[in-house]
Parts: sequence; structure tokens; C-alpha cells
Amino acid sequence: MTTGLSKTPPVRGTQKLVDQMGWVFRRPLLVFLEIAWRWLVGVPVIYACWRQGHAILAALPPESTGLLTINFNNPWTAAVQIAEVWSAYAPHVAAAVTWLAPAVALAWAVVSGLGRSAVLCRLEPGARFRPLAMMLLQSVWIVLYAAIVYAWIRSIGWVAATHITISGEADLVGYFIWTIFLSLGYFSLWALVSWPLAVAPPLMVLEGRSATSAFVESFRLGRIFTSKLMEINLVMGIVKLALIVLAMVFAAAPLPFADELGPEASQVAGIASIVFYLVASDYFHVVKLKGIVEFWRLLRGEAQPPHD
Repeated sequence: MTTGLSKTPPVRGTQKLVDQMGWVFRRPLLVFLEIAWRWLVGVPVIYACWRQGHAILAALPPESTGLLTINFNNPWTAAVQIAEVWSAYAPHVAAAVTWLAPAVALAWAVVSGLGRSAVLCRLEPGARFRPLAMMLLQSVWIVLYAAIVYAWIRSIGWVAATHITISGEADLVGYFIWTIFLSLGYFSLWALVSWPLAVAPPLMVLEGRSATSAFVESFRLGRIFTSKLMEINLVMGIVKLALIVLAMVFAAAPLPFADELGPEASQVAGIASIVFYLVASDYFHVVKLKGIVEFWRLLRGEAQPPHD
């Protein structure tokens, strides 16, 4: 099968990243579509979590759990107190997650299938709008993402259980070292293993494949294409980390001037930082998708006949 690789000069996965960023920036409708479908799920989910949080606090008032008496001036004492408070609220949180998580997963699969199909059709005007097949691929993405998150939560739970105990002094240094190490490790693991699910939707739309065929084909792209996809995924993961750090810096900027500006300034800065991160993250999602499409054109292009 001819793919045109021999005629293509070597290009790094992120060599044209700046050009792709500029291309997406000049097409704000693409970013708007990405923001629209993500926030269409995100805003109701935040509201549902807020309602559930109020319901849990109503059933188990903070006064009865010691939540209001945590001594934050002493981090070692506070760590043990927080562990005790969490043990009281954990069953209520678990009960809410039991029904909320499947509902969120279903809503995400449906809305993301529609939204990602719309964005891809906008990127490639001749592409077919295939939301049902896209929903299936997004469901596989959710399962893999949920597995990574579950493994991370279990790992952090192990760290907490072994470093913060009620019977002795909390080992906060060890706890934070392990937490940072595991968080970065799982973050990198997700970047390394999620690339097949990132390229499967473009393959399905651009090559006219079924969802199953596109997912299987994502593992058979060859070393050159696969290496570029992994590079793009890792770089975008680093960009996400940089955005998180930048948002934290913006959120903390008013703290030295808290006496002059008041507590409202910190709240406004915090909300603005969260919105900034979400919008920037959505923008880079489109940039990543544009990069995948560009490398598909470069490395596969019209050499692949339609499969459906």
C-alpha cells in the first residue's frame, strides 16, 4: 500500500506547531465550537456537583464533622483533621458519584460525539458528519480515561493511608513527594497511551472508516506516523501543565495586595484564572486536532480509499 512516505521529507511532530496555532487563531469559529460543546456538558456538571455538595452538607453539617474547626495554622494537625473529616463525608460522596459519574459519562459521549464531528467537518469541509460513530469512539476514550483516573485516585489513597495516620504525626513531606510524583506519572501515562483515541476520529472521518476500523487502524499507522502522534500528545500534555501553572500564578497575583484590594479581588482572579485555563485548553485541543489532520494529509493523504 502506497502512503507517500518515501516522497515526504522528515518533519517533526511539532515542527509546524506555531503555524497551526496561528491558523486556528485566525478561525475563531473552530475554537467557539470546541468551547460550546465542552461547556454544554461542563456547566451542567458543575451545577449538579454544587447541588450535590449542598445536599451532603445539609445531611452532614460541617459543625458535626469538625470541618469548621480545622487548625490550618498547624499543617501536621490539619492533615490529620482533614483525614478525619473526609472519612465522615466519603460515604456520602461515594453515593453521589455512583449515579453522577455514569450520567456525566453518557452526556459527555453524546455531546462530544456531536461536537467533535462538527469541529472535524469544519476542519475538513468534505468530511462526513458522523456523530453516532463518533459517540462510540468517545465512549472508548471515557473508559480509558476513567481507568487512569481511578488508578490515580487509588494510588493517592494509598499514599494518604501510609503517610497520614490518626495515631501518629503526619509525614507531609513524603505525602507531597509521592503525590507530585504519581500525579505527573499518571499525567504522562495518559499522554503516552491516549494517542490512538486521538487519531481514531480523524481516521474515521477522513478515510470513511467505521468506528471499529478506525480504532484498529490507529494501531497500524507505522512507526513514522505513530512517533509524530506521540510527540504531539506529549507536547500538548506539557502545554496543559504550563497552562495550569500560569493559571495558578494569575490566581495568586492579588494575594500580596489582599489588604488593599479586599477578598473579592482574589475571588475574581481565581474565577478569571479558571476561565482562562479552560478557554486556552479548548483552543489547544483544536490545535492538536489540526496537527493530526495535517500529518494525515502529509503521510497518508488520498492514498487511502474510502472503507465504508
